[in-house]
Amino acid sequence: MRERFETIYTAALADILDARGLHEQTLPPAIRSLEPGTRIAGEAYTVRGRPARNLGEGDYDRAIRKVLAMLGDVPAGHVAVYACEQDVSAHLGELSVTSLKSRGVVGCVLDGGCRDVRFIRDEGFPVFCRFVTPEDSTWRWELEATQAPITIGAVVIEPGDWIVGDDDGVVVVPSAIAEDVLREAEAKAATESEIRRAVRAGTPPLEAYERYGTF
Repeated sequence: MRERFETIYTAALADILDARGLHEQTLPPAIRSLEPGTRIAGEAYTVRGRPARNLGEGDYDRAIRKVLAMLGDVPAGHVAVYACEQDVSAHLGELSVTSLKSRGVVGCVLDGGCRDVRFIRDEGFPVFCRFVTPEDSTWRWELEATQAPITIGAVVIEPGDWIVGDDDGVVVVPSAIAEDVLREAEAKAATESEIRRAVRAGTPPLEAYERYGTF
């Protein structure tokens, strides 16, 4: 399924989810890929954190150990999805990315910050985030939970939901309906290819819509 999701553009998935009455499945548009042209698809490994409160030296060690243990737990083929609840530090950097990539994790989506951007681009690891900053998160942010439901924007993400991203943004497909949504999106993409050929040949847009039932 991951290979099939990788070939489907997010707009087709969003249209199918809308048709099913699921109108809150797209992450906020500020969450963008570090590298144009990047695609991402995988099941969600969810991460939730919060701003840290008055960390001392011993607390720093405890906080970073929790994050490093979490990074080691993300399974191959999954996308790590962070709900950070903070907008002042980088929640992911180059060494974390190197570790995730080496174990077959397929990407990371953060409602938060990233740093070491050049190194991450050189790794070719898909990262979608809200902002970049050189500021470390360990003094400023702490991990609360993993593999629990999280909310980013208006989207509730459950562990195992499908995360699909491209240049248009990131869509979340609930795991319970993922196969049906994927099949319908594949059919829609095939129909849109026919529409594309028709309008290139001069078919008026309204006529194309009436012929194919979509546009």
